[in-house]
Amino acid sequence: MAVEICLLHTFGAQVDGREVDLGHLRQRQVLAALLVDANRPVSVERLIDRLWGECPPQRAATTLYSYVSRLRRVIEELGASISRHPNGYVCEVDPRTVDLHRFRDLVARARSAGEETCAARLLTEALRLWPSDAPTEPDTPWFNALRDTLEGERLGAELDLNDLLLRQGRESELLAPLRLRAQAHPLDERIAAQLMLALHRQGRTPQALEVYRGIRRLLESELGLVPGPSLQQLHQDILVGAPDLDADRSAGPLGPPTAGSGSDDGADGSPAAPAARPFPVPRQLPPPPPVFTGRGRALAELDRLLEPPSRRGGTVAIACIGGSGGIGKTCLALHWAHQRLDQFPDGQLYLNLRGFEPSGSPTTAASALRELLDSLGAPEGSVPTGLNAQVGLYRSLIQGRRVLVILDNARDAEQVMPLLPGSPTCVVIVTSRHQLAGLVTAHGARLLTLGPLSAADAASLLTRRLGRKRVREEPAAAAGLLQLCGGLPLAISIIAARAAAHPTFPLQALIRDLHGAGGTLDTLDAGDDSADLRAVFASSYGALSEPAQRLFPLLGLHAGPDIGLEAAAALAGSEPRRVSRALTELVRSHLVTAHRPGRYTMHDLLSAYAAELAASEPTSRRAFERLVDHYLHTAHAADRLLSPHGEPIALTPSLPGAAPVQPADHRAALAWFSSERAVLTSLVEHALHSELHAQTWQLVSVLTTFLGRQGLWDDLTTTQYAALEAANALADRSYQARVHRELGNTCCETGQFDTAHAHLVEALALYQALGDVVGEAHTQLNLGWLWERRGDQHRALEHDLLALDRFDAADHETGRARALNAAGWDHAQLGKYEEAADFCRQALALQQHLGDRRGEANTWDSLGYALQHLGDHRQAADCFLRSLHLNEELGHQYNQAEAIEHLGDTHEASGDTAAAREAWQRAADLLHTIGHNDTDLDRLRAKLQRPS
Repeated sequence: MAVEICLLHTFGAQVDGREVDLGHLRQRQVLAALLVDANRPVSVERLIDRLWGECPPQRAATTLYSYVSRLRRVIEELGASISRHPNGYVCEVDPRTVDLHRFRDLVARARSAGEETCAARLLTEALRLWPSDAPTEPDTPWFNALRDTLEGERLGAELDLNDLLLRQGRESELLAPLRLRAQAHPLDERIAAQLMLALHRQGRTPQALEVYRGIRRLLESELGLVPGPSLQQLHQDILVGAPDLDADRSAGPLGPPTAGSGSDDGADGSPAAPAARPFPVPRQLPPPPPVFTGRGRALAELDRLLEPPSRRGGTVAIACIGGSGGIGKTCLALHWAHQRLDQFPDGQLYLNLRGFEPSGSPTTAASALRELLDSLGAPEGSVPTGLNAQVGLYRSLIQGRRVLVILDNARDAEQVMPLLPGSPTCVVIVTSRHQLAGLVTAHGARLLTLGPLSAADAASLLTRRLGRKRVREEPAAAAGLLQLCGGLPLAISIIAARAAAHPTFPLQALIRDLHGAGGTLDTLDAGDDSADLRAVFASSYGALSEPAQRLFPLLGLHAGPDIGLEAAAALAGSEPRRVSRALTELVRSHLVTAHRPGRYTMHDLLSAYAAELAASEPTSRRAFERLVDHYLHTAHAADRLLSPHGEPIALTPSLPGAAPVQPADHRAALAWFSSERAVLTSLVEHALHSELHAQTWQLVSVLTTFLGRQGLWDDLTTTQYAALEAANALADRSYQARVHRELGNTCCETGQFDTAHAHLVEALALYQALGDVVGEAHTQLNLGWLWERRGDQHRALEHDLLALDRFDAADHETGRARALNAAGWDHAQLGKYEEAADFCRQALALQQHLGDRRGEANTWDSLGYALQHLGDHRQAADCFLRSLHLNEELGHQYNQAEAIEHLGDTHEASGDTAAAREAWQRAADLLHTIGHNDTDLDRLRAKLQRPS
């Protein structure tokens, strides 16, 4: 049986020349997304991203599940299968039947072939697999990127074949196709070289030289570059008529296999599956410094990181760049990294660890790991609760990959160590103001300590920033500026920006301004009395317009890594349009950086100076209160969209000028929380230290839903303890009760049952003392959930019935509905299925009347469980699917897993064991992804181990 599966053409398959119907376009895309990584697991989250990009349907996981189910039957005749895997789905297939993998295998074998005729034959065979016209379907970001990648591989194979044909003297066959390729890729030097050589050998030397002149013009005009050494040498050889051009000479040898281009035959003679990437390729490096000079020894030391792992004992290569603030540590790291991008084909990770920012605490290891895991394609909610588990997941994802990791602005070695990869294929660069001796001792890191630039390098940097003419006209003034800067690149850059803003001002006048600015900035002193950086900053600050001068000190009050326009406007108490102009001026003056659209950040040294200015301003306290109000009221509005039936908190009106934002809908609220999470968690700490106690606990309260749904348990626990400290400072028992209850729920979710019980008992006592019947009822529900998690269903029922009684007494319909559902679930767990169904139907009717979709999702699951045990499997399955769909819309991953597990139980009860095992595996995968406790996973593993 001859099987052909096409990915290089329009997606399709044939068996013995007969077309196999693979279904509609989206279903074929699912198969293609799996086949690209044939015989390797692809996570559900990654498949959803490949199929729908940033706009997945509401029930994407369920839709994907249905496509996979249909494909399983379709691809049986292809000798292929799709199975579940702890890390996703795997399409098991003979790679020789898939044209993409056959192409890659042939190219890899050609590149490793010792005999050129054999290599040419293999490349010719590989290129025949491609269609004459590029296919147009499909049009999603991932598939489009894949198409571009494959076109690049095809071009590389064509050029390899051209090299072989040129070596064999067959240039006449290449002229026409090379002209077409040169037109399509006018900046490709390898194509130009092949065309030049072919033309020259055919006696068309003037045309060959014109090809060189053409590409040189294009490189200079479009990229500001000159042709590379190889092309320049070929041009020179043609000019002088070098005799070896007519011999065994081409534009270059066959290149090495590219990443993902396949491998040699396997042990059984079959082509090995391609080494597909298990995560997106991150490209996170900030732009390189626009002007860089000096640091030759440091650059050479960094180049030693590229030595083969065998020469450094098989360990990960680490360099620690140390030095004072403003010395150029980050610039050095980024300059070197951008020069060596080709050494890291699997990506570059960049993380600012905020070790010395005056506006907040350094980034914690858990937060940093979360960012790294997100960058490596880990799905939302996949971070385990324990730090060691987080480290393990990170190192597993990066294992064996050639990745550069830059950890910028580290506080100490303890902050860095959990972020180190374990693979010797990785390179790590750490920058810090401290000497990280622990990394040198424990991990053999190379220590590079930067001092001020030499006089020559500092002069070169200033000259390149100001222009040679201006420096030559005032050499004494330029020397005076350099003396003030003390060799600190940051200071030189700021002075140069100031001078460049006034090109007609004499440099001597700038020196007078600097001397008149006054003071010394102790925290920015590089140890040289001539390096008066406060004067440098004060001079730049004094040159600003009045609106920019008002805004700059206020930015020093901001907590978090960056700030958006709306928050900056709240700080200033002004219209966003005016603040935007002031921010633009600050960016141009090199006092603020626009590191991505609409988001602004400051070097921590400048932030320290701004905070110092703000401390002397009597209006700064009011500005910070406006900022807190802006975030608090915006977060409150976003939280109401995420949880419209949750318990609202009463806020006082926002201060004039705070201008909170109202997100448009549920999706916009999630996006706002995601972009501002680091700022909000930092702001909680900042507000607490500023003794804004009411705002502190309120901020935490409106953060709780988002952090909980995302599984950000470290952030949630830290902020809730800050809220408890604030509530205690206020001596407000109602605040204390709410925070104790929320902390109890968080501790319950993370398996800290004794601590959870203590918080919930304290909350209950406070609510009872206050006479708050609704608060008491909610706490009884929380206690019911705690006893459920501890395995005591009778005690859980006691608390849930007490909650129902208290909600009835308070006439609280939303709470009453949830208590009815809880009691129904308890009865079902105790084997009282008729009573359970009755409770659940009452709850469901009330929740549908109220529009409480969160409560409805839970109740459908409970009702399905009861109906399943009553033998009504069809209705039970329908209930579980309803619950699953609602939980997918709401983003509740634990409840999704619960509904899927119960759906599997129903399949088993109805005799469909294959569907049951599929559902249990899917539920286990989801629980593992969100790092849930072992009790639930153990139960699912036991089900999966049952004999079929």
